[in-house]
Amino acid sequence: MIAKTISRRDFIHRAATGAGLLALSPANSLLAHPAKSFWPKNAKKYTIYMIGHAHIDLVWLWPWTEGLAVVHSTFRSALERMKETPDLVFTSSSALFYRWVAENDPEMLDEIRRRVAEGRWNVVGGWWTEPDMNIPSGEAMVRQGLYGQRTLRKLTGRQATVAFGADSFGHAGTIPQIIKLQGMETFVFMRPGGGEKNLPSNLFRWEGPDGSSVLAYRIHHHYGSLDQGEALTTRNDLREVTEYVPQHPVPAVMKFFGVGDHGGGPSKAHIRVINEARAEKDAPVIVYSSMDRYFEDLRKYPDLQLPVVKDDLQHHAPGCYTAESAIKKNNRLAEAALVTAEKISAIGSVCWKNSYPKDAFTQAWERIMLLQFHDSMAGTSLVSHYQYARNGYGYALNVADDATAMAVQKLEWQVAAEDPESRYLLVFNPHAWEFKGIVRYDSDRGIICITDEHGHTYPYQWITGQAQTHGRQTLLIDVTVPPMGYVQLRGRHCASPAELPDPARAEENVLENEYYRITFSSTGTVGVFDKKSGKHVFSGGETGCRAIVIDDPSDTWSHDIKSFDSEIGAFAGASVKPLCRGPLLATMRVTTTYGRSTLTVDWSLTAGSNRIEAEVKLDWHERLKMLKFSFPVDVDTPTPTYEAPYGFIVRTASGDEDPGQRWVDVSGRRGDETYGLAIINDAKYGYSVRDNDLRISVVRSAVYAHHQPKELRPELEYEWMDQGLQTFRLWLAPHRNSWQESHIPRIAEEFIAPPVVIYQGIHPGVLPKSGSFMEIDAPDVLVTAVKKSEDGDDLIVRLVETVGQETSATFRFPSAGIIWRGTFRPCEIKTLRLSVGAGTVMEVNLLEE
Repeated sequence: MIAKTISRRDFIHRAATGAGLLALSPANSLLAHPAKSFWPKNAKKYTIYMIGHAHIDLVWLWPWTEGLAVVHSTFRSALERMKETPDLVFTSSSALFYRWVAENDPEMLDEIRRRVAEGRWNVVGGWWTEPDMNIPSGEAMVRQGLYGQRTLRKLTGRQATVAFGADSFGHAGTIPQIIKLQGMETFVFMRPGGGEKNLPSNLFRWEGPDGSSVLAYRIHHHYGSLDQGEALTTRNDLREVTEYVPQHPVPAVMKFFGVGDHGGGPSKAHIRVINEARAEKDAPVIVYSSMDRYFEDLRKYPDLQLPVVKDDLQHHAPGCYTAESAIKKNNRLAEAALVTAEKISAIGSVCWKNSYPKDAFTQAWERIMLLQFHDSMAGTSLVSHYQYARNGYGYALNVADDATAMAVQKLEWQVAAEDPESRYLLVFNPHAWEFKGIVRYDSDRGIICITDEHGHTYPYQWITGQAQTHGRQTLLIDVTVPPMGYVQLRGRHCASPAELPDPARAEENVLENEYYRITFSSTGTVGVFDKKSGKHVFSGGETGCRAIVIDDPSDTWSHDIKSFDSEIGAFAGASVKPLCRGPLLATMRVTTTYGRSTLTVDWSLTAGSNRIEAEVKLDWHERLKMLKFSFPVDVDTPTPTYEAPYGFIVRTASGDEDPGQRWVDVSGRRGDETYGLAIINDAKYGYSVRDNDLRISVVRSAVYAHHQPKELRPELEYEWMDQGLQTFRLWLAPHRNSWQESHIPRIAEEFIAPPVVIYQGIHPGVLPKSGSFMEIDAPDVLVTAVKKSEDGDDLIVRLVETVGQETSATFRFPSAGIIWRGTFRPCEIKTLRLSVGAGTVMEVNLLEE
């Protein structure tokens, strides 16, 4: 956002009519100032490309329904200004806006299409909205472009060539590859600004870890103006942009104008000021233009040597990585659920005649993409919007869960389950590699042993279930499931249930299996002893892991904040009690308190597993405070690595607040060996690492939509963020080698998308009792998406190299007779289009072309 000085309720009328926007008194008129005293020396050698624009926050301090109305008024105003000014050019992003116009005013859309064809309406962005660019997953960013570009092409006749994220609060360093594979070669942004991120130039090549690069442009001043007192409508700002030009690699810059945030666009007053400037004798060359034309004109400089930036574009508003916990968790769960549903439904459409609900999936993704708009996803909108967001993510989750259940149910109907004295479960693995681990299902406790079709017996354990009647309990089964396939499990009476050679145990304040001995102190700290390395995971030994409370008086965005490190307390006064004592699963519940808040963590170990699980329940009632979990990894020369959209980012251990996705890792040296700890979670995006102390930002309690310099008044009541109960899960994965060798990205996939378990009734069937449909042989190349193509009936398969190493992989889809072999650059995304009938494979871009 830029500073706000007028009521948005009045804005659209003012922009359309010019009333009240700029009273051009002689003092304000450019012509009233002699050119000699106004323009910098050599200004005539410069070219200023005037980009008519209206930044529209589709939701922020208003609901999305108001955003829709603003789009309509702003677009009408822009079209009227074009009639009055024959060379005016207007620029707008966001495919959703054009969808709204098409549905509400088809005649306006026809007029826009004509202006697009003339080159006077520049369609940019290529995405469904202007999304947050740190929090959406890699696949979600793919869908922003897939649905965005297709919609722009359909409705305006043109797809975007310029990616545009002016107001997004930072940009992950993996984005260049995604932009390029969506048909865009250039990227325009504004945040972080010059005071937040030092760049060698505002015009540079931005290169991702795979080697892909795009031409990037940081907006020097603003993406527009709110009223006549800002940006271009004063002579000082016109002079300022001209004075900046000598610092630019070329003597030509873009200057954005037009009322924004609540829409509006170029006003009569803006246009009058610009036209006056163009008439000045010593003025620079000032042209109404588009971003497309600006980048085309850069070709006039064939010998232009630009710096290359291989980095994140951070930081702006780091509080937004954590603000509004519910939307963050729901986003991650909905993304994962939709991807899983598409995989199983698409494979089922080929292998067991399942119906693929393409329209429902598209609508669910469209809802998610709207909610990923930057002011929505960042947690900076109104509290009422976040109720809408809960409902929206609930819709997407329902679509995904229903599609998954129906697809697996149709499969299980074709797998015989014929013994009425047995209980049958069918377990489906949504990953293209073999799964080994625990699955859960609530059932009646009448089962003595679990076997597969070959009579192999699986370890199991009963624990307290969701229901406390009719003998229902939760059944845990340690199972192996083939790649992207299924196995039928049969529960029945037998003489000898499977035994575990080294069971998990929970006794007093100790949790233990063959890998770890975890101790819980009376103060609430947690220590983990790694039996294989013979050392503690945390510095501090048995008092390593803590829940720390941070003083956080910052606003919703945490403007001007780099780190959250002012510790004022910690959760303490631990109550420790065993919940499950093994042999398959052992769980210890630890309850601590701080102020009016209560933290309950169920720590678990599984027999034979080197992962530590924590189920967290936080009842939070603090204000202007932050909670961080601290994991001080006992290593020297620590290196933090964060998952990013379809890749990862290595950062410094400086203590700055950083965005990350499902996992973060700190690795370093222990003598001559590499050691590290990766933490995977299902809800959080804010992290920090200072030296060896890895911290997860759990919750912030700012006031909703509070923007500095507004001061909170103690006598007033406010809506405080994240009050009350929230839950999330963690996996801790200590490793005695690098995170790459430990396959942390693969573990994260298993964590966020566990196997699907379906109950089988008694019926005949024709399919085998286990099967595998799809497989990849390279452990660090993941099959991240399988879906039906947007056009036609092909299958789309997305493959991603995840550890930053050049490799080769073989992909197999036996049901279609398809085998594909290929090589990957580090972090490369490949999209395959499979023609199932013909048995052919074609590599395509992210638009499936």
